[in-house]
Amino acid sequence: MYLDAPLRNLPLVDVADEARRLERMGFGALWSFETSRDPFLPLLQVALATKGIQMGTNIAVAFARTPFSMAMTAWDLQRASGGRLFLGLGTQVRAHVERRFSVEFDHPAARITDYIRCLRAIWDTFQTGSKPDYDGPFYRFKLMNEMFTGGPIEHPHIPVFLAGVNPRMARAAGEAADGFSVHPMHSPDYLREVVRPAIDEGARTRGKTVEDIVLVSDCFIVQGSTESERSGAEERVRRQIAIYASTPSYRGFLEFHGYPDIGKQLSALMREGRLKEMPALISDELLATVAVSEADGNLADQIRDRYAGGLVQRVLFYEPVPADADEQSMRAFVGRACGNPP
Repeated sequence: MYLDAPLRNLPLVDVADEARRLERMGFGALWSFETSRDPFLPLLQVALATKGIQMGTNIAVAFARTPFSMAMTAWDLQRASGGRLFLGLGTQVRAHVERRFSVEFDHPAARITDYIRCLRAIWDTFQTGSKPDYDGPFYRFKLMNEMFTGGPIEHPHIPVFLAGVNPRMARAAGEAADGFSVHPMHSPDYLREVVRPAIDEGARTRGKTVEDIVLVSDCFIVQGSTESERSGAEERVRRQIAIYASTPSYRGFLEFHGYPDIGKQLSALMREGRLKEMPALISDELLATVAVSEADGNLADQIRDRYAGGLVQRVLFYEPVPADADEQSMRAFVGRACGNPP
């Protein structure tokens, strides 16, 4: 298992130093996010500043870009990094896709499957010069000339990860992707009983199994050396869980764990702007289901045990590594969590 880190939301001129710092700590990959920043520009800094650490988007909103524009950006990053890119894609939710990005959101699981297949057709033409001949239900790639091709590169296979939380998107990952980005709203039981079987079902449509799909899992962590520090971290995590749980997309997970009513209650509070009241609905039991806490013992051991048995192949901190973290101590932590103590 690999332990990965998110990039802090830094000015682009500072990303190179941050990437080198995290690489020295022994993290397996660095991941950028499409929140208040473009997810690809920081990765170019990572590619140019580091030697071996992998990098990925977790996630880039697929439908905000055409398959061809996405293919070009990923191809350039793969070339610049010497083959270290994970292209993590997500569909986002209808409200944001339609009202923020101003694009269509019909049949998202089927559309993203077609999107990924179109990407691969474009990359094949870049690499081999094959005639473009992709015509899917949502996307097509039928035209190319030398002026527009990305040209061959040394590492043409770009692993595509698809993010999701519910069975339909997990199945789509099995049908078309190389990896699945597990949302932090999960539990080991939910992975075993819902996510992995759905991935396997999709993978078998193309002669693969869930064992052929790499799972990277975001993980909420309640960290602090004192009770006061842990209390503050716990409140931040509880607040984030409440925000996620207020979205209908996560009600399946809540119902799986016996919380069928919380989602609707949180949605109502969100609509009314009563955000400060929302964390109180997140019980200690639900918090413990989705997060690991330093109050329960060594965090590295907990992370390793939580995902033991190949449940996932990569674990990603939900929050960035603090700027003042000791490099030697963090390197030891990463090794212990991965089962490879220095």
